[in-house]
Amino acid sequence: MRGIVLAGGLGSRLFPLTKVTNKHLLPVYDRPMVFYPIECLKNAGVVDVLLVTGGTSAGDFMRLLGDGRDFGLRSITYAYQEGEGGIADALRLAEPFAAGERIIVVLGDNIIQGNVRASAEAFARQPRGARIVIKRVPDPERFGVPVFDGERIVGIEEKPQQPRSPYAVTGIYFYDNHVFELIRGLKPSARGEYEISDVNNAYLARDALCHDVLEGWWTDAGTFESLLRAGRLVAETGANHVDGPLDGHGESE
Repeated sequence: MRGIVLAGGLGSRLFPLTKVTNKHLLPVYDRPMVFYPIECLKNAGVVDVLLVTGGTSAGDFMRLLGDGRDFGLRSITYAYQEGEGGIADALRLAEPFAAGERIIVVLGDNIIQGNVRASAEAFARQPRGARIVIKRVPDPERFGVPVFDGERIVGIEEKPQQPRSPYAVTGIYFYDNHVFELIRGLKPSARGEYEISDVNNAYLARDALCHDVLEGWWTDAGTFESLLRAGRLVAETGANHVDGPLDGHGESE
């Protein structure tokens, strides 16, 4: 299984912090934000990672992350997204890297307390399809929201004004090699973007989407409030982290 970190976008909700850098390079407590999704993939058993980014700070990721060996990976490679076409548009660039294998996708501003190893193992046992990770949150209207019939997800609504469940679809997704075919069939949303919720709904239409409820805390870090919350959670309760060349120690703790 191969891992993909999506770290593009303009980070407009964090302006002016993002005027001169990519939001995923901002600090979350004592480490750059992008370290956390890399650790999520590493803990799930991934050794090859693709990072998709864009904007004017793309070279900074290469200086920070190098080829991945300092993070215990076999490799990190890079892809560049022109403009802001949405999460599914960024994922489209990963097709050559995936090379027909199953993939784990993590949004670059997602931080979790634990790990998704169990979800990765469950996905490996699935004969086909996709798997998403959900979490109960106080503000589901900010995210993709699963709609339930009993315990079964029957739909996902993107940022609904009146959420029909208290759960959010976290930015951690597992896909088989049909995901790129589904992306090619998408149409832009009302926001003018190719939505990852539409990809997940396409898997639902094929009766091929499973889900897990994440244990431990989860947060994004894409707004001032959530960036502050992420730093506090990491400082107070800890998060699985990766020791890298800029971790302040020079070697594993």
